[in-house]
Amino acid sequence: MKLPMSVPDIDSTDEEAVLQVLRSGRLALGPRSVEFERAIAQYVGVREAIVVSSGTAALHLLIRALGIGPGDEVVVPSFTFAATANVVMYEGAVPVFADIEPETYCVDTDDIKAKLSERTKAILVVDVFGHPADWDSLERIAEHYGLPILDDACEALGAEYKGRKIGSYGRAAAFAFYPNKQITTGEGGVIVTNDAALAAVCRSLRNQGRSEMGPWLEHERLGFNYRMDEMSAALGLSQLRRIEQFLAKRDRVAHWYTERLKNVPGVRAPVVKPHVRMSWFVYVVTLEEGLDREPVMRVMEEQGIPTRAYFSPVHLQPYMRERFGYRGGELPVTESAARRTIALPFHNNLTLEEVEMVVDGLRRAVERVGSTRSGASKGSCIR
Repeated sequence: MKLPMSVPDIDSTDEEAVLQVLRSGRLALGPRSVEFERAIAQYVGVREAIVVSSGTAALHLLIRALGIGPGDEVVVPSFTFAATANVVMYEGAVPVFADIEPETYCVDTDDIKAKLSERTKAILVVDVFGHPADWDSLERIAEHYGLPILDDACEALGAEYKGRKIGSYGRAAAFAFYPNKQITTGEGGVIVTNDAALAAVCRSLRNQGRSEMGPWLEHERLGFNYRMDEMSAALGLSQLRRIEQFLAKRDRVAHWYTERLKNVPGVRAPVVKPHVRMSWFVYVVTLEEGLDREPVMRVMEEQGIPTRAYFSPVHLQPYMRERFGYRGGELPVTESAARRTIALPFHNNLTLEEVEMVVDGLRRAVERVGSTRSGASKGSCIR
């Protein structure tokens, strides 16, 4: 039987929470959304939370609320999901891509400084795979240059940097609740911030530009339908009550992987810095230089083990090449990591036996591809 890449951790309390909403008849703009916002804000340690329809919607509203638009630039990493850069382009601004550092794959703060210009209006950071970025350096950059830093924390609910929750850093942050995330609402996301004025604008923007106290058909500004429905909010609230249990499960699975990968040559386990708590969105390994990822993934697929290529650089996506003329070579660390990183099956309830099966499959795949590469190399020498 083929393993799934990811499975949400849903139990009867989640089901009952959603059923209660359905029975109530209040399916939108109700009390569960407010409760979920309060619970998320308390968990992260901020004053404001605004639930929305997706993590992408959360990021988009932040870019819009800051007034970023045509002619402006936002520095972003390319080693991320495309939405991180897309939301900048939605507003007619330009994403300026910074490289990543080679251990955690979070954005290289020195390269951020190299990419700043007089047109830079914000920096959009990603806590990659649930590993916090270098927030000490980022806060120094924000203070020195007077720039707002937004945190794409969509992969990092529950992560901590030096004992402080991710989501409490920067001007504001966004989390996402897709089914493969630490908790799920099906689809959904949330903005978190200590900036009350920014939160008020985001609340208006998510609800078609209405003011919080104005008539229903009166709109203060151009807005969007980015609201979260009550069923999703109820599921999220139920899931959030078990977040620490979920994080402990994910940490256990990650530990199993890391220990067993020590005996697999040519494969590097994820690097976790000692001053962070990683919340383990996915488990991504790195192949050594020269080991071709695609045949490794094909061999694993033949064994019934799914994998994913994480990430394909955003700046080399076809629409980015066409729009901005990228050809490759602009971000060497990003491009090297993107050629060699593989996400393994990962979820809360993956068993030890399944982890060992995946690691054994990876070992066989690497050995087979490595031997083919070695044979090809010897053959080329003979010719």
